[in-house]
Amino acid sequence: MDKDMNQVLSKAEVLIEALPYIQRFNRKIIVVKYGGSAMSNEELQKNVIKDVTLLKLVGFKPIIVHGGGKEISRWVGKVGKEAKFVNGLRVTDEETMEIAEMVLNKVNKSLVTMVQELGVKAVGISGKDGGLLKVDKKYSDGQDIGFVGDIKEVNPKVLYDMLEKDFLPIVAPIGLDDNFQTYNINADDAACAIAKAVGAEKLAFLTDIEGLYKDINDKSSFISRLSASQADKLIEDGFIGGGMLPKLTNCTSAIKNGVNRVHILDGRIPHCLLLEIFTNNGVGTAIVSDDEMDHE
Repeated sequence: MDKDMNQVLSKAEVLIEALPYIQRFNRKIIVVKYGGSAMSNEELQKNVIKDVTLLKLVGFKPIIVHGGGKEISRWVGKVGKEAKFVNGLRVTDEETMEIAEMVLNKVNKSLVTMVQELGVKAVGISGKDGGLLKVDKKYSDGQDIGFVGDIKEVNPKVLYDMLEKDFLPIVAPIGLDDNFQTYNINADDAACAIAKAVGAEKLAFLTDIEGLYKDINDKSSFISRLSASQADKLIEDGFIGGGMLPKLTNCTSAIKNGVNRVHILDGRIPHCLLLEIFTNNGVGTAIVSDDEMDHE
């Protein structure tokens, strides 16, 4: 009996630990960028969706922005094409754009279905809807990479309308340019731009790494919290490379544009989102404003 009682009490302690966070973030917007391995594994996918649904039910206003890179590559392969990348960006010709849009819409509606199954109302849209994401053509170091968009304007009205009516918006990263041409958008960029536009309290990136390391080969150099200017310094001093570089640049840009806190989390850890947001220790890397860092 004692063992059972201890388990029950420890559950109560967990709930009590979460209470100040629940109070603090009530009615606040959180943008969750969802991609990577957590997306290709059904079990993990369900965990992430459960987390976001729970956030919604305790008073947060979550918005999910999802990628679909691995799935797009799979379908591009199915039609006998080879996925090409320049500086980590997918080269998107007309046919690839068509496939990307179909795949992203398919992913979008499967996420909507999962949320609905848990009893929360969700609406899936792309950046085309309501003029949410306006883009210019993006070049990579001067190279033409096809229909890849650089976000120049976000019109969040459609998101506000959905949040107000108690829907959970799920956004596919596709936008239109001034001539109403369709463009594929990097999902990290889309999440970051949307978080800035809605003045999100938090922006969480679910990735395939544990968080940020000063030296990727040295596990003891893990950084669980840092300020935006400390992050800038790491970039400047050449500590950050590969796919983490654009991600971290996005993070600091979000903080400088009014997002209160950015989290880099390992989407492969079940319920990493809840652990990071509702417990004192957290599990990933949190990037905060310089002011907040000074006050601690």
